[in-house]
Amino acid sequence: MPSHLTYHNLDHTDYVIEKAIFLAKELKVSAQDLHLLKLAALFHDTGFIDNPKDHEQKGCKIAKGYLEEGYTHEELQKNLRDDHGYQNPAKSYHAPRKYPADADLEYLGTDLFEKIGKTLYEELKHFNPDFTEQAWDELQLVFMQKHHFHTEYCQKHREPKKQENLLTVKKRLGVV
Repeated sequence: MPSHLTYHNLDHTDYVIEKAIFLAKELKVSAQDLHLLKLAALFHDTGFIDNPKDHEQKGCKIAKGYLEEGYTHEELQKNLRDDHGYQNPAKSYHAPRKYPADADLEYLGTDLFEKIGKTLYEELKHFNPDFTEQAWDELQLVFMQKHHFHTEYCQKHREPKKQENLLTVKKRLGVV
């Protein structure tokens, strides 16, 4: 991956895989679904190889290209998602698709929020050098207000900290 991808990179992929495995084990998914979830997490941002625009759909196509010989269409449809769920927060995923969705954004509800968010800000700034920290906070505010965790685990254990992090963003913007 290009070095300007300070967020969408191998570290992020490793994090998402780790969190997807954690969530799957917490919620007791089958061994077969766990295997497919790891693959979904591995491929979730591969569309960035081509272009950030529509990377979710492109990544899904890349994954299907690699995996279609070893898995049924139903298994791939059940586990691979072609968006990150935040375009339509009310979207109802099949249960296994919830894990990579929450694993991808689990950091919003952790103490890593600022650290990981900074890497995304730096990446966005690469594509738009005029992108300010205030614009970043405004983007985060809107995003976090629309975002919803899909799994019961993240709803219970990550949502409270996400709300604290959201309050921090609001304070920086002077909206509380």
